[in-house]
Amino acid sequence: MPRWKELPAELPSSERQLLVQLRRLKDHSGLSLAALASRTSYSRSSWERYLNGKKPVPRKAVEELAQVCGTEPTRLVVLYEVAERARTKEAAGRPDQPTREQDRGGEQDQARDGQEREQEREREPEQSQAARRAGRTVPLKWMLGAVALAVAVSFGGGLLVAGAWDDGAPAKKGDAVAAGTGYLRGQTYACDVRRKGGELRAGHSDTNEMLLDINSTGFDVVEAQCLLREKGFSPGVFDGLYDERTKGAAKRFQGARHLVVDGIIGPDTWRELRR
Repeated sequence: MPRWKELPAELPSSERQLLVQLRRLKDHSGLSLAALASRTSYSRSSWERYLNGKKPVPRKAVEELAQVCGTEPTRLVVLYEVAERARTKEAAGRPDQPTREQDRGGEQDQARDGQEREQEREREPEQSQAARRAGRTVPLKWMLGAVALAVAVSFGGGLLVAGAWDDGAPAKKGDAVAAGTGYLRGQTYACDVRRKGGELRAGHSDTNEMLLDINSTGFDVVEAQCLLREKGFSPGVFDGLYDERTKGAAKRFQGARHLVVDGIIGPDTWRELRR
């Protein structure tokens, strides 16, 4: 599997979480960018821009990716909406502008993608003739069948719930994670929990809605780990990696607070952790 490029350091954490999940979904499906383009309304170049953080991904593209990869889109749409709200807050005095610009950008991408696919179809006969002259006829049907099989195998075990949130291969202990916030994987962080504005805060993140699950990384995780300890459900580590110990502590906390016991920290669990 090819290694992804680092996401731009200036991307907000909510946008980063969305793109990391979309990357993982695409990788586990076994689909290349070209195959993804052939099954959606967006071209290979558009998917390259979206998944590398060069341009905000439209909601329709998120939904189409989920559909092509055979997974329920609700969790991805939630991440998209969180990222969109973050972009809206940054647009001072123009709360509706990001959404309108993104929608127009998506429509322009689709129009351009249609032209690119038409050009590819025009070139296809020449490419096929060249392949035959070289004695290499491309078995397209076999390739598509293999891709479909890869999708079925990848998602047989419920990829989205157990998927990692980290982009790229795991770093060695002490390596810096390109998150744009100074987070270092493998480093232990201090927990200085105080009440501020009526909420408990450990000083690492002020989120109340970020979704955290197995292999999520960053300061949002450190914040959750510290708050779990403060509530009497210590995960034993404060390193910003959402591992099985942290998930177990979250489940115990959720059970004690009569929440859904799934080990996934979302808005409801954050609300109780901040009390």
